[in-house]
Amino acid sequence: MDAKRTAFIGLGVMGFPMAGHLARAGHRVTVYNRTGAKAESWTVKHGGQSAPTPALAARDAELVMLMVGNDDDVRAVALGPDGALAAMRPGTILVDHTTASATVAREIYGAAKARGVAFLDAPVSGGQAGAENGKLTIMVGGDAEAFARAEGVMACYGRAVTLMGGPGSGQLTKMVNQICIAGLVQGLSEGINFGMRAGLEIEQVLDVIGKGAAQSWQMDNRGKTMAADKFDFGFAVDWMRKDLAICLDEARGNGTALPVTAVVDQFYARIQARGGGRWDTSSLIRLLRG
Repeated sequence: MDAKRTAFIGLGVMGFPMAGHLARAGHRVTVYNRTGAKAESWTVKHGGQSAPTPALAARDAELVMLMVGNDDDVRAVALGPDGALAAMRPGTILVDHTTASATVAREIYGAAKARGVAFLDAPVSGGQAGAENGKLTIMVGGDAEAFARAEGVMACYGRAVTLMGGPGSGQLTKMVNQICIAGLVQGLSEGINFGMRAGLEIEQVLDVIGKGAAQSWQMDNRGKTMAADKFDFGFAVDWMRKDLAICLDEARGNGTALPVTAVVDQFYARIQARGGGRWDTSSLIRLLRG
């Protein structure tokens, strides 16, 4: 693929390695981060350059990637007076990898279109390890023509990059992902806790049932650490609660019942109350241990 002039806005635990994959693939990358020292650290490691505002990072870019915290952050770095869209030229593409609402995705899509800029909502799954290894799953909403132009660039850090439909479809697909994970982790917690209290050798149990219908990514990657009571890594409870709030709000709007998700969200609130906001989401099992 031809080298592209790109900008990457937001260099947290996900954005920092994602932008690094762009640089290693030969794309010319300008980065912006709210904390400037993080941007400087990135340029020391990967080359490229940093900019003091999202607009200055984006002004010469053909593609601009965002990876920030929530809806308000997306609006600030995309629509603010020093936001990316203030500087982007017609024909360029803005890609938002933040897990945010479908509402803000459609809002940014409309604002971008008014400037002749294409917009894709493209949340990711795979966590920090997936970002570092370039193996993220990317679910995309937007126009097919823009997707075709951006797909190869996103493939620098994505093992699966899929157009799910029109604006907002990427975010809605990520909501399905998080809803499924919430119930699955609670079920895994209950199963492991039951097995341990029943006196079974739990690692052997996980090895056996992991070869059958109970197998899942969560079991393969979190089952044994859950049994060992280790949670100082992975996808933080604070982030999961943010994501589940988006899911529950969308469900209220479209009339979907999410009874299990709502209960698990409150379980995560109890984990936060114990000081576990930065623990991995698999820490749900701690509520069953007293």
